[in-house]
Amino acid sequence: MPDLTWVTAVARLRERREPGVLVTVATVRGHAPRRAGAKMVVGQSDTWGSIGGGNVEAVAVERARELIAHLPTEPELMDFALNDKVVNQHGVQCCGGTVTVLLEPLPVPPAVAIFGVGHVGLELARILARHELDLHLIDTRPDMLAAGRLAALDDAIAVIHTHHVALLPEEVLGQLPPGTHILIMTHDHAEDVALCDAALRTDGLGTIGLIGSPAKWARFTKRLTTEGGHPPEALARIKTPIGLADITGKEPAVIAVSVAADLLRAFESGAAD
Repeated sequence: MPDLTWVTAVARLRERREPGVLVTVATVRGHAPRRAGAKMVVGQSDTWGSIGGGNVEAVAVERARELIAHLPTEPELMDFALNDKVVNQHGVQCCGGTVTVLLEPLPVPPAVAIFGVGHVGLELARILARHELDLHLIDTRPDMLAAGRLAALDDAIAVIHTHHVALLPEEVLGQLPPGTHILIMTHDHAEDVALCDAALRTDGLGTIGLIGSPAKWARFTKRLTTEGGHPPEALARIKTPIGLADITGKEPAVIAVSVAADLLRAFESGAAD
């Protein structure tokens, strides 16, 4: 029966939102400490499982931590000859065989918070739920987050987090993971402007998007400037209208596709930085 310790370790890293590397013995020829398929998980400070110890494991762990420091990156293979004629960094392994090890980076998935799960918010959640990310759904209306209404997300790939906040949904901002992308689309313009103000005052967020018309943003700009004291360069952090400019349909599903596409582009841009 295969050792599934690595599955638990990957899940633990995922829950902590920590990057890691899955290390697998891909091929073995001759004698080696572990058979092909043996796995270990390397985190920033912890390791789980073993691929046999000795030089092979030590070098693999060092390389894994180099990959963690430069995520995201592509998987890579490492070859090891286990004989006493090879000068190793961490001692001699003279089992007599050769081993190929596969290192697969496990980056921290993006996080998105949708404030307002109305018609557009739910359509957007349905699309984003099909992607590897943490998806936070926040609404002051409990019926918007009812299990029956969110049943379309039951088979989600994303990890779904729901937040029902009777008052002051902006308090959720401080609970979100660093780098979370914020989408503000509540049913109440007063909530929207309060969220814009709070998002600009919250450090470590990703992009901030606001649904609405130019007229709405003009009113918000005046209020955020005069009452909130935000300078123009701060307001420039808020993208409105959200989505791709050349998709102009107003149906909820069309808006959701446009916003999701723009977000995916932001994810890829961030990955390339």
